[in-house]
Amino acid sequence: MSKQDYDVMNVEGGRPVKMWTRGVPVDEAAKQQLSSTAKMPFIYRHIAVMPDVHVGKGSTIGSVVPTLGAVIPAAVGVDIGCGMMAAKTTLTASDLPDNLGPLRSAIERAIPHGMSPKTRGFRGRDVGSWGVPPQPVDIGWAQLKDGFEAICQKTPKLKNTNNHRHLGTLGSGNHFIEVCLDEAGSVWFMLHSGSRGVGNAIGSYFIELAKQDMRTHFINLPDQDLAYLPEGTQHYDDYIEAVSWAQKFARTNREVMMQNLIAAVRSVIAKPFETHVEAVNCHHNYVQRERHFGEDVLVTRKGAVSARPGELGIIPGSMGAKSYIVRGKGNEESFHSCSHGAGRTMSRTEAKRRFTLDDQITATEGVECRKDVNVIDEIPMAYKDIDAVMHAQRDLVDVVHILKQVVCVKG
Repeated sequence: MSKQDYDVMNVEGGRPVKMWTRGVPVDEAAKQQLSSTAKMPFIYRHIAVMPDVHVGKGSTIGSVVPTLGAVIPAAVGVDIGCGMMAAKTTLTASDLPDNLGPLRSAIERAIPHGMSPKTRGFRGRDVGSWGVPPQPVDIGWAQLKDGFEAICQKTPKLKNTNNHRHLGTLGSGNHFIEVCLDEAGSVWFMLHSGSRGVGNAIGSYFIELAKQDMRTHFINLPDQDLAYLPEGTQHYDDYIEAVSWAQKFARTNREVMMQNLIAAVRSVIAKPFETHVEAVNCHHNYVQRERHFGEDVLVTRKGAVSARPGELGIIPGSMGAKSYIVRGKGNEESFHSCSHGAGRTMSRTEAKRRFTLDDQITATEGVECRKDVNVIDEIPMAYKDIDAVMHAQRDLVDVVHILKQVVCVKG
């Protein structure tokens, strides 16, 4: 680097926080949350902060937390392995039908999405899971089953999760499936999802376990969500095994969804086409062991993507905004990381209070998607400006493709 493209927030009694946030807003609550994390004694060197940073449950979204000798389960969170997958096809814009409604409907039929309301006495199947899982789901689950059974032998409480029926499903919230066009008019398929119910169960179990350990040993924390598991303990080993499996589930989940997405598009578009001309499958909520500054450390990325030299990643914009396929520059100061999206500027509740259905319809003009009151919280104006976010991390990644969605399926 010819110059320092990040700012440093010094934390009294803690490690520095290096922030790639120039030109984008950072709220004070996020800074306070980062400051609390930086004071933990096992933080390695510094915390790296991406331009999409905002307050999160458990840990700051858009942060990279390197640790020596401990892991913070709430920093990984409950959507373990959440991430993106994108695949370029040989289709072009002219191959898409003029009316994209049937294409969206075919995708919605092919992939369970959303969730049934958790009303009292509800006995039906969750619409976000499979009734009878199709063959690609069974094949994917066969590769995961033994690992899950090994985890359940140590943690029987996890056994009854809806994992098999959730494999190859989207979920809700900010998860989505899109058909996009790049700058040359090539068609891409892109989706965003994670480890679904089983990841939530694993994350929740170990977050509570870490909190119990802190109480047992009378360890005071600036925030109980910073409860940690020390390396060398059984709970640490069990968590690393379980979280690694959940990350594998999340990756497989996206692969199975992509298979069903491709099949759905082929049912509508008669022209033969190939996919995976260029393909990316990357986590942005996860932990793994990496080598940085000559040391083996655990790196937790909470809303951040690995950006090693030459590594491809995905930085999606909001519903109705541009997305980016990027190539990592391997910036060591960021622990080889970049942002995972645009980042929210307000809560979902605030977005629903501030914006109307007419605002949502205007903001998603030209995109075949849901346009109803239940997706107002995903309106583009509730997110940071993706162009400003990309400019702030120009020393972390190079842009390879710019994508604009034409079909969007939300959970």
